[in-house]
Amino acid sequence: MHESHTGTNIAELLSAALEEWDIAGKDPATVTENAANMSVAVELTGMLHFKCFAHRLNLASQRALKLPVVARILGRVRCISNFFRRRTTASHVLRQKQKLLQLPEHKLIVDVVTRWNSAHDMLQRFLEQQPAISAALLSSEVRKTEKEVCTLSESDITAAEDIVDAMKPMKVATLVMSKENTPTLSTVAPLHAQLIHDLQESPSDSTLVKEIKAAICEDLSKRYKDEHKETMYLCTALDPRFKALPFLPDHQQDGIYMRVIAEAGRIHDSFQKEVDLKIVTEVMPVEQDDSEEVKKENCAAGPPPKRTKDMYSLADLLGPTYCAGTAVRQRTTQDHAEVEVTRYKEAPALSLSEGNPLSWWKEHQNEYPLMSQLEKIYLCIPGTSVSSERVFSTAGDIVTAQRSTLSSDHVDQILFLNKNL
Repeated sequence: MHESHTGTNIAELLSAALEEWDIAGKDPATVTENAANMSVAVELTGMLHFKCFAHRLNLASQRALKLPVVARILGRVRCISNFFRRRTTASHVLRQKQKLLQLPEHKLIVDVVTRWNSAHDMLQRFLEQQPAISAALLSSEVRKTEKEVCTLSESDITAAEDIVDAMKPMKVATLVMSKENTPTLSTVAPLHAQLIHDLQESPSDSTLVKEIKAAICEDLSKRYKDEHKETMYLCTALDPRFKALPFLPDHQQDGIYMRVIAEAGRIHDSFQKEVDLKIVTEVMPVEQDDSEEVKKENCAAGPPPKRTKDMYSLADLLGPTYCAGTAVRQRTTQDHAEVEVTRYKEAPALSLSEGNPLSWWKEHQNEYPLMSQLEKIYLCIPGTSVSSERVFSTAGDIVTAQRSTLSSDHVDQILFLNKNL
């Protein structure tokens, strides 16, 4: 995109993409980061819009990392990690101490500002190697070359441990949402509710842990208040892992499944109308054959049976309604959808460790034919924009100084093969 990245210009580009892929008017969903221009663009196109949950986890975590005590600890650990990564002698001494203390020979990590979990990784690695780091910093070889190396006190190390433990749920949630092989929008609501629950203050928490939890909870609590919550909950209900919806009150759970029933019936009826219309337009009606041959065949079949007085009875009046094999009331698509939803809710939930919900639906699509049409619409929506951002990173690895003359078409083809093989 060579024009200015305004909401209007991005909206035009999105509309052109929808036309190119022939999905305009089919209510596609869009997942973006929190940038204002992206919100304006999606609003102009009229698409269903969800904000990237991984980005929101990052924003909430960054609030905790900006607390004065946390920022000071991170600054000191970052300084020490950089020192060992840049000084050959110090790095060599650190490896010797690791072997002596029988610690994993891991390099220290330096965090990246744009990725909060890298700060968590940096602290975790520092605590793992803390005995070897302290021994290396006290050695004469290191002190001889660098006398002003900052160290951490016992209280600082305790604070670092508190930071790692307090932010572990956010680290797990970030890793889960960064996966590409499972549907993720259905995971957003359960994760969001569980994080707020797990990050509530506990009487045994230290002052620092309470501050971290309060900062994260305050940020997460204001997210997804009025942002297509019902659609997100519907997506969660269609995931066999979370179909119990334990984070919602009973009346709201019933409301979500009532919407599932209504949506499943509506989609099936709409699909059936398209099929019927296609049949009508493609198959010509058969004209009545009044030829002599047909008349002869009818004559050969003999005259119709004569009706007796007994034949004019209740069957003439009530036969169409009460004849054998005819139900009193035809079951509608809505009735079938209700039966499917009831059986779906009563079936055992899919274990969180058993695999992909999409595989489960593939195995049970004949058992739930109406709901399976609905899950194909909603479970394909990602919960994050991580996958698309990785495409840009991959493109940066492909187009290097040695391959700068690659045409845009070739770059597209290489990217496609890289992501789909």
